[in-house]
Formats: sequence, C-alpha cells, structure tokens
Amino acid sequence: MFTIQKDNNSNYTFLGLFAGAGGLDLGFELAGFIHTESNEILDYAVDTLKANRPGWDLVHGDVREYTPAFKSGLDVLLAGFPCQGFSLGGNRDENDERNSLYQEVIRIAGLMRPRVVVMENVLNLRTMKHPVTGKPFAQQISDELSAIGYTTKFDFFRVSEHGVPQTRRRFIFVAYKGDSLKHFRFPKRENDTAVRDFIFDLGQDVSIRLPNHNPKWGFKSYAHTETGEDFDDSKPAIPVRLSRTASDGNPLRDFEIPFPAIDTATVWGWAMGNVTAERIDKDRNGAMFVRNPDSTAKLWRITASKIRAFTAREYARIQTFPDEWVFCGNNKRELQLQIGNAVPVIFAKRVARKIRQALEVLDGRSEVTHEAGEQMKMF
Repeated sequence: MFTIQKDNNSNYTFLGLFAGAGGLDLGFELAGFIHTESNEILDYAVDTLKANRPGWDLVHGDVREYTPAFKSGLDVLLAGFPCQGFSLGGNRDENDERNSLYQEVIRIAGLMRPRVVVMENVLNLRTMKHPVTGKPFAQQISDELSAIGYTTKFDFFRVSEHGVPQTRRRFIFVAYKGDSLKHFRFPKRENDTAVRDFIFDLGQDVSIRLPNHNPKWGFKSYAHTETGEDFDDSKPAIPVRLSRTASDGNPLRDFEIPFPAIDTATVWGWAMGNVTAERIDKDRNGAMFVRNPDSTAKLWRITASKIRAFTAREYARIQTFPDEWVFCGNNKRELQLQIGNAVPVIFAKRVARKIRQALEVLDGRSEVTHEAGEQMKMF
C-alpha cells in the first residue's frame, strides 16, 4: 500500500475552489490544515470527494454562482483553476472563457479576506497574454490580487524535484495580505524522484488488489503487437507509452528516472517478455486510422509477449494519491480526467507545509528558518 503520513493538526483552515478529485485539498489536509468547504462543478469529481471525505462540506455547482457559507477567519483559500485554455496540450486560446475563471478566485478572496491565497496552474501563464490588457496572465493575476491588498509570490516547479515521480511542471501563486508573510519561501528543489518505488510492484504482480485497480494482460491494438510467445519471467515488466506513437522519445521507460508528465489523454501501460520498440514508416495511403496523410513522421511500434494498459490506480500512484483514495466515474475517461488534472498530492503537501511554517512564524509559534536553494519571485 502506498500511503502518505498526515502531519499533526495545525488549527489553520482552508477552503478549496475547483477542487476536482482533491489533490490540492488533500495535500493541505495532510499538512495539518482543517477543511472548511470545497466547490466543484463536475458530477463525478464531486462523487469522488464525497466517497473519500463524507464529512467535508461540498458545494456542487458553478463557481460563478458560488458564495462560501464559511466566511469568517479563513486562513488559506485554494484554487487550481482550469488550465485547458492555457495549457500547451490545449488550444492556448487567450479568449477561452475558462481563462477568466481566476477572477472568481479574486472575487471570493475579496469577500472572505483569507490570510493566504494559493493558486495553481500551468507554466504557460508566464507567456500567454491577457486579451484586454496585453499583460502575461501571471502579471495580470498578480496585479488584480494587488488591487485587493495582496502581495503575490510565484514560481514554477518541476514536480520531480519535489517528491513526485514525474516531470510535470506547475505554476504556483502564493498571495498574502500586505507584507504579512514576506518571510515565506517556496520549497527548495531536490534531486529527481525515480518512479520505481511508486509503480514497480503493480507492474509485476497483477494479483495486487487496490481501489481502481483491476489489471488484465491483453491490449487490443492496431499499432502494437502482443505475441503470446514464451519469455524469461525473471525479467520485469516495463512501462511503455501506448498512444501518441509519433511522439519523440523512446516509448520504453526507465524505472530509475521520473516518469513523463501524466496528462488526461496519453495512454500508458506495461509490456513484458521479448519487448522491442522500433520506428517505422506508416503506409498513409492504404492503412486504417490515418489522421494526417501528409505527415512523414515515423511511428513507434511495440512488440512484447504481453501488453496491458495502466489502471487508474497506476496513474494515481504517479500523481502520488494514496491507495485508499478512491476515484468515482462512469468510464476510464472520467477517471483519467480527474487524475490527470489533479495537483500531485505530495507536491501540494510540501507547498502547504511551507505556508504552515510561515503562518506559525507570523503567529509567534516558531522562528524564521530558510534552507539553501529555496525559491522566491515576487510581483
């Protein structure tokens, strides 16, 4: 079982907007913060939150129509607002209506006046321009927080340097009233986190039983071939990329380095026995499923004795959700959307710990200490 130890309660409170499957909220709970309320619009994500935290107050609905019931003395407001309009994996449309949802965070911050506001999104906020002001969205968001009395510190992170076994990069804003937390620092970078300790066991033993985990060998594919031939079972199954076969980079992955970023679309899996991967020229005239007949890209083709797709639990492990966290949904797509859009839990907990430490200093519970390598940028 993969678990994450919970810190002792701090008596500091948090409220979560755009809660999704709960990665950011759970990270703060595990750092000792006390949940007050969360808002989420997607039915299946709300079902996930209810299944795991039946005692949480959850408001199911559009954030634009949401007014928190908890309004007095909030310590931290959390918001992983939608990234689809900003993401390099999306259309990067500056006019995407979801790009303006950060303004709901600022509206609610103005209403509740929390001590700290934490906002999370993709790296592209640094460069994409606001369609009205022409400023980078990062600057625009910081300016709007400043207008209601908050100082903003921000940085971007490769989460493999913060205890998460994947190369995902995230952008974090931490805003606080006036100069109250000027001693705050983001977590320092560490060595990359290898994926071995997170998923190796699940790839080798299909008898392991966990929530959202029912692995079965046998992957039906026009691209990859499961041969069924005999193999040396002393050699481990290895993780492989099964979709996006024109992507750069070998689809066979190494356990001793971080995994590529888990997203909402790419299909990963396991291959075992006589595993090979080669690039071929595709027949784009007579073959099935030709999306771009003018492309000259070579495609990866995997051959192995056995192949299977990742389960939702294996994706969740790479996002560092503990095994007891159950995901609800009607199909694999709804599960992968929740997991892929989440903030990795261990990373969320590390950010939460630094905020807790800064609040404890402010409240006279501890003294300022800064470690070498801690990051800070400020607007």
